[in-house]
Parts: sequence; C-alpha cells; structure tokens
Amino acid sequence: MTPLQNPTAIQRYETRITRRAFLQHTVLSASALWLAGPLRSFGKVSPNEKLNLGVIGVSGRGAANLQGVSGETIAALCDVDDRALATAAERFPAAKTYTDFRRVLDQRDLDAVVISTPDHTHAVAAVPALERGCHVYCEKPLTRTISECRIVTDTARRQRCVTQLGTQIHAEKNYRRVVELVQRGAIGAVEEVHVWVNVTYGGRDLPTDVQEAPPYLHYDLWLGPVEARPYHSAWVPFAWRNWWAFGGGRWRILGAITWTCRIGRWA
Repeated sequence: MTPLQNPTAIQRYETRITRRAFLQHTVLSASALWLAGPLRSFGKVSPNEKLNLGVIGVSGRGAANLQGVSGETIAALCDVDDRALATAAERFPAAKTYTDFRRVLDQRDLDAVVISTPDHTHAVAAVPALERGCHVYCEKPLTRTISECRIVTDTARRQRCVTQLGTQIHAEKNYRRVVELVQRGAIGAVEEVHVWVNVTYGGRDLPTDVQEAPPYLHYDLWLGPVEARPYHSAWVPFAWRNWWAFGGGRWRILGAITWTCRIGRWA
C-alpha cells in the first residue's frame, strides 16, 4: 500500500494542459477562493480571460465553493450523489457532469479544480489533478495524513501549480486584522493563548445493523481509497467526521490544523 492508501486510487496523467499566463500571479477574492479578485476589478472580464473549472463535490461546502467561483466558466461538475449533481447541473447546464472525479480529470480543457469532498478523498483527487497540470483549491484539511500532505506538496512544487487550502476565515479581514493588532502590540505582550472548539466528533460505537445504500448514492465512489465496508448512514453523508477512516474528528477540522489553534500561532 502507498501512503495514499490505495495504489489503484490514483491515475497518473502525463499530458499537461497549457496554463493561463495570468495564473502565475494569484489573488484572494472576497469568498476566500484564489480565483477572481483585484486583477479583474477594472472593466468587463472577457470570456477568454475566465478559467475553465472542474468542481469536485457540489453539496455542503462544495455548494458554497461553487457559488464562490460561479463567475468563472464551470466546465465540469462532479458528485457521488445524483441529487446534488442534478441540482448543480440545473444552474450550470453547459458543464459536463460526472460521478467519478477521475473522469473529470480526463477532460482536457480544465485550468483548475475545486475539491470539496470528504477528507479521505482530498489527496487522491488533488494529486492526479496536479499531475496533469491543474491548479487546485482544496477544502480543509488538505489531507488525512502527513504522508499524503507531503505527496501533495511535492507534486505541486514539481508541476509548478498554484494551490490554496480552504481555510476561509483566514483569508478574510477579521482574522487578519486581529493578527495585525497583536503583532503591533495593541494589547501588549501576549504570554498565553487559550482556544477551544465547541463541537464534538468521534467517540461513536460501530453500527451493528445492515443498511442498503440509497439508489442516488454511488457508494463505491464515495469510499474511494478506503477499504470496502458496508454502507451505513452513520458515516454518509455528513457524519463521516466521526470516523478515523474518513476524517479526523474536531481537532483536525477546527482545531490544531486549521482554525482555532492556528490563529494563536499566526499572531
């Protein structure tokens, strides 16, 4: 087994697309995505200047991220839930639709992808996207494991691709202003910082009953690189954060790696 859990989960793509020249310099937008922003604040944007995007995961955070990049050309939509995919496709009828993210990456006209899937499929979607030259915006946390993170980082550097992690609040004014004030000494020397998270994930008992996967869910694709196990609503659609195979509990999503502890170290 590779550090990415399943050697068959990633397909290598050797043919790279030509990246748009203006992607060499990226900026943050108000929605905390790295795509549209000050470079496009003057005059009308030509359709030729828009990015061709593939959006992998279109419900929940994915729906919010899709809205954040809706000013670009949405060329591909992907979700393992047929209902969510149909809803997104109604809004972007010109986009091609997929249930398997690997087929998204077969589409040769993409400049970048937005990945908003559960944690366990972040790395296995990001790495092949980077391998084929796509820039990547990925929701937090970037990966499930340190080894996955190193692979994503090394691939992005080798391919010279632009990446951004979806820690939305860190890209907006509130946290940045707080950090600026602390660093300038507005409240004096800070000797100790206390943080807390008011949500709880994990600590659940494995279910013992048997359930059938709903017909609209492509459960095998939802599992991705994780070892096969029967479907259960205890982890699909949202409760997957309670289980180590799919997520990492509250501290991975809101604590040490992303929001709460991060601002103390930043400041």
